[in-house]
Amino acid sequence: MRIFWAAAGFALALGASAAQAGEAGDQLAQSLYDGALGDLANSSVDACDAGEGDACFALGLDGFITAYETFAQGLYRHGAVTPNSPAMGMLLGMGLDTPTAPANPNPEPLTYEQFRDLLETFSATLDIAAGHMKQAGEGTPFVIHIDPLRVRIDLDGNGEASAAETLGALLGEAGEFVDIPTPDAPPPGKSKSKGVEPTENTVIGFDNSDAIWFAGYANISATPVEITLAHDFSDFFNAYFHRIFPKAGLPMQDFSRGEGTLMMDADSDAFIADLVAAIHTADFPVIDQPRLAAVLERLSAVTALSRQNWEMILAETDDDRELLPSPAQTSLVPDQTITEDVVKAWFATLDQLDLIINGELLLPHWHFSKGFNLKTYFETATETDLVMLFTGHDALPYLGDGPVADAAAFAELNRVMGDEWPMFALWFN
Repeated sequence: MRIFWAAAGFALALGASAAQAGEAGDQLAQSLYDGALGDLANSSVDACDAGEGDACFALGLDGFITAYETFAQGLYRHGAVTPNSPAMGMLLGMGLDTPTAPANPNPEPLTYEQFRDLLETFSATLDIAAGHMKQAGEGTPFVIHIDPLRVRIDLDGNGEASAAETLGALLGEAGEFVDIPTPDAPPPGKSKSKGVEPTENTVIGFDNSDAIWFAGYANISATPVEITLAHDFSDFFNAYFHRIFPKAGLPMQDFSRGEGTLMMDADSDAFIADLVAAIHTADFPVIDQPRLAAVLERLSAVTALSRQNWEMILAETDDDRELLPSPAQTSLVPDQTITEDVVKAWFATLDQLDLIINGELLLPHWHFSKGFNLKTYFETATETDLVMLFTGHDALPYLGDGPVADAAAFAELNRVMGDEWPMFALWFN
């Protein structure tokens, strides 16, 4: 079940009472399966402006897919790979004998500025998608049955979303690390959707509450990108990114395979040297302080949207292909019943997170009895040196007096969810 949540980018759902999809909703699933959502989105603008929830949902999904497609296409265009080395293969028992080759046989050169542009576009597109999803959540009621595993995404930018570019195929490539459970039969409850009831076990009913979930997910996805863009990471890019883009003309490209040895073999020693260089250059000057400070607003938006999502969930009266169910609904995830205690624990956790975001509850730092004020960091930092923050010196300006978060602060989360709390957090958003 652990990587079932990888599908959650397209797969959390609830139903709204007496809801039916409109024209956009009727066409949405097939448009996703055909890789032709853009056409439907273009024709849904006026309906969304008029407050039709399903039209806004189509626009929101189009924004999500466009954001991830555009970023993935940029990675493909410049020949991105997963960093690899014989040393890592031996360490992980993976038997990696040769460096990974780019999927793109003719990658284009990549500059630091081009990579920043990729990140800028990704974040900005997600913000647009979040706006449409917020409109969808507050628009006319809808429910749309979609099998997320059949959604097609054009990852290589060739203008076609092939059968190999469905979410299901992409998850399937992860092999044994992917475990997607499906129920033996549809859950009980009368369907409120229009048309023929789908029979696929992975079909999910998306509705207004899911749109709010997606709006929160957009902020979660954009947050690390915004933090990155608030900094100058050019030294890190020049020192290490040839491991990610081995044929994109970066400064160390011709030296990623070492000529001499220090400890193991030439390739492994070169890889270790690059890791040391990465750690050494993990000192990032802040170049856009307002952007860094605005991360606090994004984090606050995430908790607010999660509350709004759950308020809508708890108001549900149906039981139609629910994946994020209320205590009165049936979960599509085997052996994962959501109880009232779980919901209460989640709301209590959101309260604690808000205290941290507002600087009223401090984060623990292993080196100090005082706590780290996250709000002070985001509002005043001029530099982020990861090593010096971890070891303590650069954390000094952000230490404060006050309560420090510990296990007791999240006692309800630990009591109810135990070791599975990361899964619940990803599921609940």
